[in-house]
Amino acid sequence: MVGCTSAPPPPPDTHDADVQSLKDNEAQWVQDYRAKDVDKLVAHYAADATLMTPGSASATGADAIRGMLKELVGDANLSLTFQPSRVEVSKSGDYGYTQGSYTLTVTDPKSKKPVTDSGSYVTVYKKQADGSWKAVSDIVCSGPPAAPAAK
Repeated sequence: MVGCTSAPPPPPDTHDADVQSLKDNEAQWVQDYRAKDVDKLVAHYAADATLMTPGSASATGADAIRGMLKELVGDANLSLTFQPSRVEVSKSGDYGYTQGSYTLTVTDPKSKKPVTDSGSYVTVYKKQADGSWKAVSDIVCSGPPAAPAAK
């Protein structure tokens, strides 16, 4: 009997669609930062996600991430753009990651003037039961400080 049963068909190949979904997600994420919508920003993260940013303690879980993002979007000078330069999805289609660069402008707490930081990031995603992708680990690394202007 065992020899007569056929193997189940392989799952459909969704790799290209998954890669595009992650790219689209990050494009929407930038728009959500422009809108300074904390609820939409937090919705990009899984409930148990971790967000790591330069100069701050890690934020793990939706409430901690919400607190960090609420403070960030409260800054009148906030401007954040980021774009992936690499997007990968596992063969099984359940995990993926993006890596890229960002530019962030915020108010310096000491000088009260806008300052701009740029660097790189890696975001690890997990596909949810509904087919959406949620960030489970979001890591931001500042680049080197800008070189002083030549005299």
